Amino acid sequence: MTRAKSIGWIVLAFVVVGLLAVGAARDGGPRTPEQRMDAIAKRVACPICDGESVFESRNPSSQKLRDEIEVRVNEGVLGDDEIIDALTSARAGQELLVPTASGIEALAWALPATAFVIAVLGLWVAFRRWQDNARRLGAATAEDYALVAEALAHDDVDD
Repeated sequence: MTRAKSIGWIVLAFVVVGLLAVGAARDGGPRTPEQRMDAIAKRVACPICDGESVFESRNPSSQKLRDEIEVRVNEGVLGDDEIIDALTSARAGQELLVPTASGIEALAWALPATAFVIAVLGLWVAFRRWQDNARRLGAATAEDYALVAEALAHDDVDD
């Protein structure tokens, strides 16, 4: 495979990964207020419980947060991320279960995925080079087999 083809495949892989990322982050369209409240409550951590969202928890403090979310959604002024920002800023950011998709927190999600893609592409390039080098060497000859047999026999004598 030529170098131009390899670069083409790498560019294609980045385009596909980029399109998948955009598709996954894309909004599904208008939602009902109940769906918005549930989505927000699933992203906010219960202030008392360990590892539970406000949506899952039946703790009174979680119920208070669900009520606050309901009021803000029904006001219709703020978007989902703005409601979450208001909740977390009022509580020093302790209640966020899922990082936001902006700033440093976005890097926490993007860097491992990018590193994985680069590692896979690096392995692919290395394997292609090894394969090309093996093809250039050609098939093993009778002299090659004789040389290996002689080295093995010499190694057995030394032991």
